[in-house]
Amino acid sequence: MTRAAPLPFRPTRQPAKGAVPSKGRGARSNASGRYEQETRQEIDDGWAVCGESQKGGEAGETFPPDPAQGGAIKTTVTLEVPRKIVTRNTSPDVGFDRSINPYRGCEHGCIYCFARTTHAYIGLSPGLDFETKLIAKPNAAALLEKELSASTYRPRTIAIGTNTDAYQPIERRYRIMRRLLQVLDRFNHPVSILTKSDMVLRDLDILAPMATRGLVRVMLSITTNDRSLARHMEPRATTPKRRFEALRKISEAGIPTGIMIGPIIPAVTDCELETLLEQGAASGAQFAAQTIIRLPLEISPLFQEWLATTMPDRADRVMRHIREMNGGRDYDAAWSRGGDVKGTYAALILTRFNRAIAKYGLDKSMPPLETSQFRVPQAVSGQGDLFG
Repeated sequence: MTRAAPLPFRPTRQPAKGAVPSKGRGARSNASGRYEQETRQEIDDGWAVCGESQKGGEAGETFPPDPAQGGAIKTTVTLEVPRKIVTRNTSPDVGFDRSINPYRGCEHGCIYCFARTTHAYIGLSPGLDFETKLIAKPNAAALLEKELSASTYRPRTIAIGTNTDAYQPIERRYRIMRRLLQVLDRFNHPVSILTKSDMVLRDLDILAPMATRGLVRVMLSITTNDRSLARHMEPRATTPKRRFEALRKISEAGIPTGIMIGPIIPAVTDCELETLLEQGAASGAQFAAQTIIRLPLEISPLFQEWLATTMPDRADRVMRHIREMNGGRDYDAAWSRGGDVKGTYAALILTRFNRAIAKYGLDKSMPPLETSQFRVPQAVSGQGDLFG
């Protein structure tokens, strides 16, 4: 039986009250984080104007674009100088024990991103702040070199792209990810990269030689092939077409390449599961992974605002499926991530995924990366080669 092609996404023309899209942004609001002593609430006092600047009040007075009324919001970047750059974790739910996040926040603006909650730790909103008030770590490469040079350091694969996308638009200016890769290359250190951006192609000159030494693998995250849906759901990420093209070029460069289908959103993107995996395999992917949407803490109200704004006709059905996968709650880590898959809908998605990856030859394990070649370069250690 041939699976029917999914209908193209068409956003509603009437946004939900109190949740107005801002041009090029995913979140519809900017509520205070959970640690703030004061909360912010948007109130229409009758003075706001829509869209571009509009004259009013005294002669010649101009009002700037109002984000709450659909105007554009500029991205601002603050510099941070941390003391360490490698983050450690002991979670049984992730497949790595260390990672690097060269930025805080992410300009891609994916409405479903679980990492939004981390902006609350620094006194900012997981809403619009997360995608417009970014923090860059320009000394990341120097810190990494210092940490890898420590006599107590033992190499294991470093994951990049777990809590922010290292190839988000501001990377073009700051180039922090490229400098990190140069350090990892010199140290022969393994790295796993996950991204939604074709900017990763810029660094093929570093990644391809690392791949010949078994030091790198790359995964492209693709949630949908519907360009309109992608533009509303992940507004500043690379288009799906360009992500598939990047997948092909990375694979052709000899780099172990995979496709991440995630997050899968029931009644929104799950209908595309098989076609995305088929196209991923045709584009050169050798392995695949999937994850189902998670809505912890502030993410649930942000996501529900987005649903009400873009697809009110199915918002209730989407949330009903999500709650069924979380034991009746918007999110329950013990239910949705602990042990075996629970919930009928989640089990169905997993069954479909396993059948599809077997059909398209994507059921291979991610290739292990080399740690035996790790060394501190002589230029850093000051020690000569005993056999040189």
